[in-house]
Amino acid sequence: MSAPNLTRTHWLIIIIAAIGFLFDTYELLMTPLVAAPAISELLKVPMNNPLVTSWVGRLLWISALCGGVFGLLGGWLVDKFGRKTIMALSIFVYSFSPFAAAYSTSLGMFVFFRSTTFIGVCVEFVAAITWLAEVFQDKHQREKWLGITQACASLGGIFVTAISFWISTHAADMPLMGLPTALGAATAGSWRYLLMTGILPAIPIALMLPFVPESKVWLEKRASGQLKRPSFAMLFAPELRRVTIVTAILSACAYGVAFGALQVTVARVTPGLPELKEQSKALAPLRKEADGLNAEFNKLAAEDPARKAILGKIKENFGKQRPLIEEVKKMGDKVQFHQEMGGLVGRILLAVLLIVGISRIKLLRIFQIPALIILPLTYFVFFPQGGNAFLFAYALCGLVTVAQFSYFGEYLPKVFPLHLRGTGGSFATNVGGRMIGTSMAFVTTSLVAPMLAGDGPLLPLHIAKAAGIVGLTIAVISFLVGFFLPEPKEQPTD
Repeated sequence: MSAPNLTRTHWLIIIIAAIGFLFDTYELLMTPLVAAPAISELLKVPMNNPLVTSWVGRLLWISALCGGVFGLLGGWLVDKFGRKTIMALSIFVYSFSPFAAAYSTSLGMFVFFRSTTFIGVCVEFVAAITWLAEVFQDKHQREKWLGITQACASLGGIFVTAISFWISTHAADMPLMGLPTALGAATAGSWRYLLMTGILPAIPIALMLPFVPESKVWLEKRASGQLKRPSFAMLFAPELRRVTIVTAILSACAYGVAFGALQVTVARVTPGLPELKEQSKALAPLRKEADGLNAEFNKLAAEDPARKAILGKIKENFGKQRPLIEEVKKMGDKVQFHQEMGGLVGRILLAVLLIVGISRIKLLRIFQIPALIILPLTYFVFFPQGGNAFLFAYALCGLVTVAQFSYFGEYLPKVFPLHLRGTGGSFATNVGGRMIGTSMAFVTTSLVAPMLAGDGPLLPLHIAKAAGIVGLTIAVISFLVGFFLPEPKEQPTD
């Protein structure tokens, strides 16, 4: 029997979901672009001050924790009040939060609105995949469009990078629009303008939402009085305990590889590539000098006039570092681009395989098994060599890792009953992935890498080896736990 033709309503649903997934990534990947300059300006300290580095780490931890906790609650709300309703609210939360953050006048205000952005994204992902899984009645159409719309998430990283570059080159000519200006400057920081673009998804979503329906099957169950109340405890009932625990562990593994290996590579591993050997050698004494100046700067009271003289030396030091840092940043952008493109290919490949109709367990293995090979090769073999071999291998790491995010987006709605789809999917994604998986960045950079460095300085080589160890360990755990993942039944409803 052929699939029914797509109606205008179906196309609106597809467009809304694609916009939602694209801006999920867009909003989150703003953080590494705006965090350091925002914190530097709000604390009134130089960009290379240790306080900035420290607060960037705290921001990532706080926002991930908030996203996990409130994202879990959001999954329960999806089952309680409806998929479309909560999805729309979450999109508006993550659209207006960065816009509000652009007007931050204190670090607390900035951290608060970056955390609410993360919360909106965490809730939206679960709400959107649950909604999509139920509005398409035909199985093949459902799987096809779940895969295709999730592939748009990888475009978010490319989009935000392009917008950031454009704003950086035009910020000086842009109107203030009431934005606070940096101390001693007549214009606002480019990071504020980038945050303002976060409101973009709210505009088309607001225009299209009135014309798309809530999940029909959810509405019918609620109208008939047969919709059971969602409960976190029910996720651990005998018939669901296995799938709840296994999907949470596997989601934690996917996020663990992403944050414990891939995400630390651009900033912490790239400077150690052979291509940057001369730049790294020249930067070492300048950074040591900057550390000493910043330590001296931080000891002085804010009103101490001696701070001005030290600040001048810090700026002079940074001026010497700038051309070298630019070379490192260019390579970092190149490395990041390869990961984004690898992730995009991974999502597209998953969508194609979903259409082909491979069983869900075999489909997961298609990405788990190569990860066991490519992760150690990338960090233990290709990183010391550098060049195109490393870039290609890193892209493959992005492919096998990011594809698993889309995999669970399609898998989770199939294994939980109707009244627990949002709650169950949120537990796996937010508790397993966002709260536990993201902590692997700390494990790599603050536990494993220092152990490898011993009493010596912490070098990119140590972080690369740590990323390889953490990534491979997680990949092995994911492969073994995958044996306990059940093949989903067709759309459980009770």
